[in-house]
Amino acid sequence: MSGIIVNQRSRIFHGHEWVYGTEVKKTLGDPQPGSVVALMDQRNRPLGSAIYNPQSQIIARRFSRRKQELDADFFKRRIERAIAYREKLPGISPLLCRVVWSESDGLPGVIIDRYGDFVVLQTLTLAMDQRKDLLADAIQETLAPLGIVERNDSPIRKAEGMTLHTGILRGTPPEPFTVPFGRMRFLVDLLGGQKTGLYLDQLENYKIVAEFSRGRRVLDCFTNQGGFAIASALAGATEVTAVDVSEPAIAAAKANAEASGAPDIQFLAENAFDFLKKEESEGKKYDLIVLDPPSFTRNKKSLRDALRGYKEIHLRALKMLEPGGILATFSCSHHVGAGEFRGMICDSSVDSHRNLRQRATFTQRGDHPVNPLLPETEYLRGNVFEVIGAW
Repeated sequence: MSGIIVNQRSRIFHGHEWVYGTEVKKTLGDPQPGSVVALMDQRNRPLGSAIYNPQSQIIARRFSRRKQELDADFFKRRIERAIAYREKLPGISPLLCRVVWSESDGLPGVIIDRYGDFVVLQTLTLAMDQRKDLLADAIQETLAPLGIVERNDSPIRKAEGMTLHTGILRGTPPEPFTVPFGRMRFLVDLLGGQKTGLYLDQLENYKIVAEFSRGRRVLDCFTNQGGFAIASALAGATEVTAVDVSEPAIAAAKANAEASGAPDIQFLAENAFDFLKKEESEGKKYDLIVLDPPSFTRNKKSLRDALRGYKEIHLRALKMLEPGGILATFSCSHHVGAGEFRGMICDSSVDSHRNLRQRATFTQRGDHPVNPLLPETEYLRGNVFEVIGAW
């Protein structure tokens, strides 16, 4: 097995699982892209096994603290371990969940989502992509789905030097179908929908936010498939408006609302920034506003621009809330840390002359487990704030 000697003080000595190209002191042998390499410190003491890709800034990703090959038995054991963990999570159906979440389940770059009788696989690292047939075999043996869909259309793959594509790995291609979550029903298109089909990480948060919606006028910005809007309508909101710039997303949200038996929801295919600006300038008021935008940044370089975008929508939303009004807000980029996100909200509170009381906090659902030593595994954070009157 080829190997890599890692520089002193590299992050891997502090529990992280990644080795960047700048942290490599010496390469031993002739490792090929996608191969397994042994990691060692400068005294040649073993640090474990990693997948190797010289085309990526992250040149090695450790997947085991011991010598380990990526064979069929390895993949089966790791998936079985991930399934066993999720079976212990209260309130999460094994038929609608993320079965494997990358490094958090010891499979760097592998995402496996289950939707009833079908499974969606993403391989976002070169080594795992080269072994996706082994992964598909292990999925078939452990989960026995009717079909396995490959959704490798994430731009993250470009950083690993891979192309983007979708397709069928096992079974027959599924037609769009409906999956239940409580009283809600979602139409999923595993081959052409958003992400792998649904935003599984937010499912529980729909219900929590909806608890604040009874008897309120609700605005759901960046609604995508309508989760917060539908949950609020079903919970007794008096008026619900849902906005998204994507016309296909609005069409899907309407279909989901109809399938869920939700009361009338006004769905608008508009740019949320422009909509908030218009509503705020016209003096429109709401009782509950949800801000759940897509990631505004995929790297640290654009963090400042992202925070400006976040502040703009928060400032306008807060101006449309009177005392007693509720703001539910989310960020899905791990580059926007909890402190930065809270600081932006505080600045928006000051500039909008709104005093706030925190009512709830959010993270990603339990089937997207967070490894505290890998901050990249935590990406979703959110809060509910109540606007309170001046003392």
